[in-house]
Amino acid sequence: MTPPDIATTATATARLVDGLRDRTARVARAVAGRAPDTPVPTCPAWPLRTLVGHLGQEHRWAAELVRSGQQLPPPDPHRADPGPPDEWAEWLQQGAEELIRAVRRVGAERESDTFAGPLPAAFWLRRMLADTCVHHYDAACATATAFEIADDLAAVVIGENLDLLTMPAFAAVRPAVAELRGRGEQIGFRPGSAEGWVVTRRPGGLRWERGPVEADVVASGSAADLMLLIARRITPQDGRVTVTGDRALLDHWLAHSAF
Repeated sequence: MTPPDIATTATATARLVDGLRDRTARVARAVAGRAPDTPVPTCPAWPLRTLVGHLGQEHRWAAELVRSGQQLPPPDPHRADPGPPDEWAEWLQQGAEELIRAVRRVGAERESDTFAGPLPAAFWLRRMLADTCVHHYDAACATATAFEIADDLAAVVIGENLDLLTMPAFAAVRPAVAELRGRGEQIGFRPGSAEGWVVTRRPGGLRWERGPVEADVVASGSAADLMLLIARRITPQDGRVTVTGDRALLDHWLAHSAF
């Protein structure tokens, strides 16, 4: 699965667009009017203003990537200016709409240069949707508001995360990923009775697939909780997930898969 097979049909693109709009709106409601210096427990180095600034900034950055078709330096979240808190909601939604317009203008299938080589513009919708879902959880933790995510959307986020980690070029962006190569060890994520995800650590790189979960270590829980585990928002000790098998293997995975 390297590079990822990005679906660019009208239906697939509409699903990503709807998801990005919905998640951005949920973040906007969670943070609107809050104190800028509110701590974000799941991103301890950031106050809420930086989290908001990062999310709106990266949506706009991705929009410019799509428009230009070229790689651009990642923005510094500490330099983002989301404006006063009573304008955060509108500012966030404007950023998501800017990305959506950019993808529609060039076409979801149009390829642009990325760190993983040429990929269709829909890649950035999926990337930003995944990041927005995780940051919605961060915002909810910071503001003591509700966080919910449907199983199918959580599955999109998990698949996007694993796609990135299995791209050979991603190690250049996150060198720690190279430490995840192995000798065939397998890590499984099992969402109840549904098909799960199995990652195989090979000498030449990582590989993942959907299907029945049999692995050296298995984390079980809802798709939403597995998403949060993979994103390192909850730990294997959290009561929402159950771990069986080689716990050290899972701990090593989580320690080296951060991005």
